Amino acid sequence: MSLLESHDVLANSGVAFGTSGARGLVEQFTPDVCAAFSLAFLHTLKGQFTFDSLAIAIDNRPSSYAMAQACAAALMQQGIQVIYYGVIPTPALAYAAMDRNIPSIMVTGSHIPFDRNGLKFYRPDGEITKADEQSILTIEVGFRALENLDELTVSNAAAEQYVQRYLSLFDQPFLAGKHIGIYEHSSAGRDLYQALFEQLGAKVTPLERSNQFVPIDTEAVSADDQLKAINWSKEYGFDAIFSTDGDGDRPLVADENGVWLRGDILGLLCAKQLGIEALAVPVSCNSSIELSQAFKLVERTKIGSPYVIAEFSSLANEYASVAGFEANGGFLLGSDTEINNKVLKALPTRDAVLPAIMLLAATTSNKPISALVSDCTVRFSASDRIQNFATEKSKQIIQTYTNDTAGLIALLGFEGLTVERVDVTDGLRMTLSNDDVVHLRPSGNAPELRCYAESTSDEKAQQLVVQVLSKVKVL
Repeated sequence: MSLLESHDVLANSGVAFGTSGARGLVEQFTPDVCAAFSLAFLHTLKGQFTFDSLAIAIDNRPSSYAMAQACAAALMQQGIQVIYYGVIPTPALAYAAMDRNIPSIMVTGSHIPFDRNGLKFYRPDGEITKADEQSILTIEVGFRALENLDELTVSNAAAEQYVQRYLSLFDQPFLAGKHIGIYEHSSAGRDLYQALFEQLGAKVTPLERSNQFVPIDTEAVSADDQLKAINWSKEYGFDAIFSTDGDGDRPLVADENGVWLRGDILGLLCAKQLGIEALAVPVSCNSSIELSQAFKLVERTKIGSPYVIAEFSSLANEYASVAGFEANGGFLLGSDTEINNKVLKALPTRDAVLPAIMLLAATTSNKPISALVSDCTVRFSASDRIQNFATEKSKQIIQTYTNDTAGLIALLGFEGLTVERVDVTDGLRMTLSNDDVVHLRPSGNAPELRCYAESTSDEKAQQLVVQVLSKVKVL
């Protein structure tokens, strides 16, 4: 039986860490690569935490179960007990594992296509740090090549605990009279959401469950999904439509007209309803957050949940309630928060359910979701991406034009405009002389170039994204 070194296996795998977790093609996640990641993660935590078990869960991708088997087999070689929670949302896994004070691994590629997959790692106190990522890639752990992958026995405990997290906050079915559509597709949480919203009092209609994996990107909703939501709302008269990305940590919520909300506007509404004092949000989020004047402090970070979470500890030293959210809508609760005189424990990882519930809690008979959105949206955002666009090419464009922004906006067709401010926190974000914002950034998860735009209307923001991406394609 051959012996392998984790560092060598990972260095030759082609798998890399992105904004959240390790990502790569399915064929790159061989059993030995999964084993190397799991054991390097395990040994990175040793000396920092004491534990004898580790939790694993998966999304609905065809490749995820076999990857979980490989991770489990490697850990059991080391005498670690594996608790397998099956197909559940990433925040459900993180919440259950943190409650047990043990680490966890989520097998998921999130929103990227099914020919790719990934691994997300959680310490007993939350998401791993960027320093942890480097340790995982460089630490040397010897292990035996995997030969047999045993079947895993599913525990329903994490799913039940996640649902109860939200049911426990309300003494009555406060959603009585609401009709909610659940766009299930292949979301990891699709077996939980209907029962959750029904127990909160809503009438629920499930929509379009798929046996094929559907890569929903909450920052770049497809034209088909936009039309579906509008048609569903006309047919059923929904008060809202709820959905998520593949692993259930990024929400996708539509108003009563079937218009999908921008994730950062949803986050803004959730944070206001929770009474959050201090926020950490990525640089790509809409500036309506600051303009709302609803928060004592708003810190801007690089894109990715580890950067948002890294701000929580310093914010918590000065503020009683701390949270963050991303442009994709994932909401991170950085401190325990009181709702209806009950304590909602901190969950410093992206969550899709909390922002949806708090948005619905804010609606009234004369304040439907669309009115709440209209009240808080001072600036309008749009985003999209060029798929199958080499990461190195994206990086080269950013590098070349960071020092030649005048040349870039000329190439992008912005005649008569100048660049007033440049922000290189993450990618290249330019504020133009008419206050429009254009932000280019290579995706951290896939070979894609993303464009974020902000303007005085939704139509103008959308036009900016279309214009920029059409020009960038031929650079």
